[in-house]
Amino acid sequence: MIFKRIPLDNEDENIYLDAYIADPTEGFTRNAILVIPGGGYGFVCSGREGEPVAMAFMPYGYNAFVLHYSVSSVNNRTFPSQLIEASKAMKHIKDNANEYNIDPERVFATGFSAGGHLCASLGILWHLKEIYDAVDMPYGYNKPTGIMPIYPVITSNGHVGTFFNLFGTQNLTDEQIYQGSLENHVTKDSSPAYIVHTSNDQAVTVKNSLKLANAYADAGMMFEMHIYPDAPHGIALANKITKGSNEKFDNKEIAKWVEHAVAWAETIK
Repeated sequence: MIFKRIPLDNEDENIYLDAYIADPTEGFTRNAILVIPGGGYGFVCSGREGEPVAMAFMPYGYNAFVLHYSVSSVNNRTFPSQLIEASKAMKHIKDNANEYNIDPERVFATGFSAGGHLCASLGILWHLKEIYDAVDMPYGYNKPTGIMPIYPVITSNGHVGTFFNLFGTQNLTDEQIYQGSLENHVTKDSSPAYIVHTSNDQAVTVKNSLKLANAYADAGMMFEMHIYPDAPHGIALANKITKGSNEKFDNKEIAKWVEHAVAWAETIK
């Protein structure tokens, strides 16, 4: 396996992409997945929602890329900076598809909590003019084949601190609330979605995922959703690798989400 760290911003060394590339297997081209850890847009939770997730997808035939994006506590950048950075990551992955032995038409994205917001933004707001003003690439080049938001923040009142960090203010305008609430922007051109949440998430209410699902249904877009009954926010892989000291983070049923997400991805043509 090859590991590479790719800078994404010449002015900020904290914004980069970690690539996990399996050795080539003759006759087999891999999918790719962009992994976006959470952290409320205040930090990047890569220890639990970054590399472990990348490694979990690799046995299923994926090469994986973990995004370290700008956050309020370090970079003091606001929306749409993070979406531009995610788009740069997608561009890098597709530009180097031959080197990475991946199919450029099979690049998915997954994200957790605030990273789920960024993941979903990439699949829903991929067309924003600000992105193409900042990144020289063909229209739609940054759009994932499918998105996998895991206990995501979706709407402004779904986790208000995330929105404060995203826009750099505690006095959100109506325009910012509308702009950042992704249920307002789902269309037939959005990426298909695989959504995971728990019904009693105490930090990011399941209503976030329900709003996203309703928006997809209203747009006639394909999605799959799994709502599990009982686990706290931040389950990550829901297994011993990412449970830390919290036994409730180890749940055999929820831990199947990666396997199920891969099966869902196979239905996306």
